[in-house]
Amino acid sequence: MSVIYDRVALIGLGLIASSMHWAIKRGGLAGEVTGYARTEATRQTARDIGLCDRVFDTMAEAVAGADLVVLCVPVGVMGEVAAEIAPHLKPGATVSDVGSVKAEVIETVGPHLPEGVHFIPAHPIAGTEHSGPRSGFAELFDNRWCLLVPAEGSDPEAVDRITRLWRAMGSNVDHMDAEHHDLVLAVTSHAPHLIAYTMVGVADDLRRVTDSEVIKYSAAGFRDFTRIAASDPTMWRDVFLSNKNATLEILGRFTEELFALQRAIRTGDGEHLHAYFTRTRAIRRSIIEAGQDTDAPDFGRGARKG
Repeated sequence: MSVIYDRVALIGLGLIASSMHWAIKRGGLAGEVTGYARTEATRQTARDIGLCDRVFDTMAEAVAGADLVVLCVPVGVMGEVAAEIAPHLKPGATVSDVGSVKAEVIETVGPHLPEGVHFIPAHPIAGTEHSGPRSGFAELFDNRWCLLVPAEGSDPEAVDRITRLWRAMGSNVDHMDAEHHDLVLAVTSHAPHLIAYTMVGVADDLRRVTDSEVIKYSAAGFRDFTRIAASDPTMWRDVFLSNKNATLEILGRFTEELFALQRAIRTGDGEHLHAYFTRTRAIRRSIIEAGQDTDAPDFGRGARKG
């Protein structure tokens, strides 16, 4: 592989940014990777573990001269970050992000960027429940999808360049418009996370089941809920507030389905339950066949990172 960008700047040094750095280094995809994190402690950790070639104490220094700037911060602060870096961006540079909401990010970031800077939002659909600069690893994006959401009229060369970067980091790449992206992710990620948070919260509220029993006797289903519910609280707060309409639409549909299942259980309608579970089982098989998970025991999680 060859260098795609001379200099890449990563703003925010958590799981995704650190994984991008290691994937870029694995493939020799950039001449230099610079970084910035909000806290001195995170910046020092990044320096200690060799995360980024240079870690700066200001965003302005980190983005100066960068051909690609990637915003790896919670979606709720992307607008103010864009406003701060805008005067320091190199003419012709590309700005991207890794947020799991796209319409609001485009609304809050786009207006701050100067003429001649290309804005190509992105969303790598990859992650673990861990966060922070030490949590990243080069293989995170391998055979996972990265959705690019280029605005109408985006420079084709800039879109092609960032597409090549994500493919070289191991991702499959697709393009999607912002509103459709947010609806798809409300189904596949946002609503499931909210349901996981709710189930773990319900277990905490059921005082007839002690905390020690919840911990000791957790079956696989509840363990998976706790893994999801351990995700970064700031990020997920911002996701739900930023993707409000699509998430509420999917939760409304979920509630209808839940009521139908409650009725089937109450009335002893085994035929309805069996048909429903057969259909959902087929979706699980499709995910495995698409290479997006494995049918190994415990989903293979004991044998892989994350």
